[in-house]
Amino acid sequence: MAKKNQSKRLTSQHKQSQGVVGIFGDEAKLHDITVGKISNLIIEQLEKEYPNLSFRYRKTIKKEEINEALQKVDKDLGQTLFVSNSSIKPDGGIIEVKDDNGNWRIILVSEAKHQGKDIENILKGKLVGTANNQDLMAAGNAIERSHKNISEIANFMLSESHFPYVLFLEGSNFLTETISIKRPDGRIVKLEYNSGTLNRLDRLTSANYGMPINTNLCKNKFVKHKDKTIMLQATSIYSQGNGGKWDVKNMFDIMIEVSKTSLQILGSDLFNQITKNK
Repeated sequence: MAKKNQSKRLTSQHKQSQGVVGIFGDEAKLHDITVGKISNLIIEQLEKEYPNLSFRYRKTIKKEEINEALQKVDKDLGQTLFVSNSSIKPDGGIIEVKDDNGNWRIILVSEAKHQGKDIENILKGKLVGTANNQDLMAAGNAIERSHKNISEIANFMLSESHFPYVLFLEGSNFLTETISIKRPDGRIVKLEYNSGTLNRLDRLTSANYGMPINTNLCKNKFVKHKDKTIMLQATSIYSQGNGGKWDVKNMFDIMIEVSKTSLQILGSDLFNQITKNK
């Protein structure tokens, strides 16, 4: 019952929030800033809405910490560590809340990746390729490095019922619709979203089990198969789809929504602090 009431309280406070408007003005919405800076704005907003909760931001998590978390789940886990100071560093950092027992719990991890400059090159009239005679460049595989951070955070959060990992994608390698771009000479170049040479979204959807993108998947999904119940930790993958750029407000709104979903799921573990002085 405590958890249910807690969830209602958090949902009510979410609706009352003015979101990004309360943190920075309209003029900042279209400025390019890093996802890490937006994470700091998220903390500022959360501290205003939940003054009785303690939040912190950190840039890295040590592999040693991840192993310790795994060992708490099962003693056979987290046994291997070759480099004592190794760590992971999601480019948006990690936001945590302190629960009623004094433990720090992750409520948001974020990354923003750009891959594919075809749109920019076409608009400039720049040809690419080894002979500089192509409109489009074959997509690379750099984005797949994100899988490492996702897997490590999943290990660290194996005992949790939520997985607040948000991955923002932009660039011509992450199209979800076919677009046409005009070169300076007037020629139209079509970018097909389902081109195997161009699109790299399918290389990332293993991180969300093929569930829909542009969806908040923070709450873990439990699926039953025969006599087994399996917990899925799915990354919330967001792509502009048409090759456009993310603006600050859109990213902020998504990140605050995922953060508050985490708080709702952790509701009973934050109950004493939320109800303090009420």
